[in-house]
Amino acid sequence: MAEQPCLGPPASPAAPNPQTHPRDKWSKKMDFLLSVVGFAVDLGNVWRFPYICYQNGGGAFLIPYTLMAVFGGVPLFYMELALGQFHRTGAIPIWKRICPIFKGIGFAICIIGLYVSFYYNTIIAWALYYFYSSFSGTLPWASCDNPWNTPDCTNYFGKSNVTWTNFSRSPAEEFYTRKVLEIQKSGGLYDIGGIRWQLLLCLFLIFTIVYFSLWKGVKTSGKVVWVTATLPYVVLLILLIRGATLPGAWRGVVFYLRPDWGKLLSTEVWVDAAAQIFFSLGPGFGVLLALASYNHFHNNCYRDALVTSAVNCLTSFLSGFVIFTVLGYMAEMRDVEVEDVARDKGPSLLFITYPEAIANMVGSTFFAIIFFLMMITLGLDSTFGGLEAVITAVMDEYPQVLAGRRELFVLGLITICFLGSLSTLTYGGAYVVKLLEEFGAGCSILAVVLLETIAVSWFYGIQRFSHDVKAMLGFTPGLFWKLCWVAISPALLAFIVISSLLEQPPLTLFEYQYPEWSISVGFLIGASSFICIPLYMVYKLVWTPGSLKQRLAVCIRPEKLLRAPQAEGLGMNPVL
Repeated sequence: MAEQPCLGPPASPAAPNPQTHPRDKWSKKMDFLLSVVGFAVDLGNVWRFPYICYQNGGGAFLIPYTLMAVFGGVPLFYMELALGQFHRTGAIPIWKRICPIFKGIGFAICIIGLYVSFYYNTIIAWALYYFYSSFSGTLPWASCDNPWNTPDCTNYFGKSNVTWTNFSRSPAEEFYTRKVLEIQKSGGLYDIGGIRWQLLLCLFLIFTIVYFSLWKGVKTSGKVVWVTATLPYVVLLILLIRGATLPGAWRGVVFYLRPDWGKLLSTEVWVDAAAQIFFSLGPGFGVLLALASYNHFHNNCYRDALVTSAVNCLTSFLSGFVIFTVLGYMAEMRDVEVEDVARDKGPSLLFITYPEAIANMVGSTFFAIIFFLMMITLGLDSTFGGLEAVITAVMDEYPQVLAGRRELFVLGLITICFLGSLSTLTYGGAYVVKLLEEFGAGCSILAVVLLETIAVSWFYGIQRFSHDVKAMLGFTPGLFWKLCWVAISPALLAFIVISSLLEQPPLTLFEYQYPEWSISVGFLIGASSFICIPLYMVYKLVWTPGSLKQRLAVCIRPEKLLRAPQAEGLGMNPVL
């Protein structure tokens, strides 16, 4: 794997991104750090990590998780921050300065960002509905005496001789499915039904907050994250202390951390560990590129990468204790094993299992309010990051059209996201959310990160990239980082992508089996973003003049170097 075509000395970093309009800068270093932490620490840290941890061997899972973080997640996190900070531009135009033929990666990232916004904000809207419903003396999911409850509703808290069967449904589950979602009015994806106006209003309020947080750029979003990124930690600490004092909490902690060393021999455990760390840290979404592009040129992004990724991983670990102390308490109350309570995963863990436990605590109203406030803030700053990636990428690509019109462009983008979310607000909206969650940013984002890593390490060249880092930080990345960027991280990503494509478990939600045609639609959704990459490659090769050999040489060379006088007389043969 050679570094790059011989083009003389690497370009000077003095002006990697000349622009007619001065680029915004973060007001404070902490604005940037909190924005990165806020994006990386999201709802998945609270629901996904604890579930995957106990499912894959408890304490033993921490070994593959840590290894995947050290050799895969953190190096790519560092790479994206460094790329964004050096080139000071978004995910689309940055490829002109790295490897022009890969510019389709930027467009793919923007499409994936839109797909995520179509379903992720709906989950925040559900949390807002719960937040509003929590302002009552008795929580509405605390009993079976409500109009939406069915004869299967079984409330075992505070009662003896209650038999829990396979048909039993807790008050919290019926509140979520029959009151919040009203999923009983949908026949599945064939018949998703009308729009829930209450959820429509909640989503409108969420997008209003998002708009006024992003409309002025990092000057406003950098202030909002002081609340949205720090409040979850205060709430997590309160819930951890409360959970630790509940009867049976120790059972949950033991179940969470009890190591099952035999699981380490399973390939699935390693795939889950790698997937969790990549999705958690979030390289490939263009967010780290965008946020770092507003840094000062000599900011120490190496230290930032280590600090923020460590905070992210520790938050996931802490969330496990918050969740499992409560699951242990529920197992104690139901008189069943923890694993019987802990079968829920994904949003169900946050909207059924945990609220059910809260409803039966002393001070339930207070704990419900702060729990759902935490969920809203966790979701919001991840949305800020995801949409900022799209905004920065498109505005930097078309500065002549969009310069000075950020407010209007953000309004247009938010409107598109809102309209794209309407199908998730229907009676069968939860089915659409699950489909988009599974395919909108699954294999496609991992494949995008894989190509991004290859483009930077193999085509742009690891020596040139290291020179860029030295220009910013004053030191060259060590051998460990170079090895990860060139070989180890791409190998891990290829391993996950191939494993994910080969193993496709059936998709189900609330005992609803997704039909075959919906899986095909899901694959089309995933392919619709990734297809931008080969399409742009063909477009670039067709429209570049010269022989095929010359076209390839031009298309893989950073454009700023092609303009350099010393490049004129050099041969066009790339070394790959």
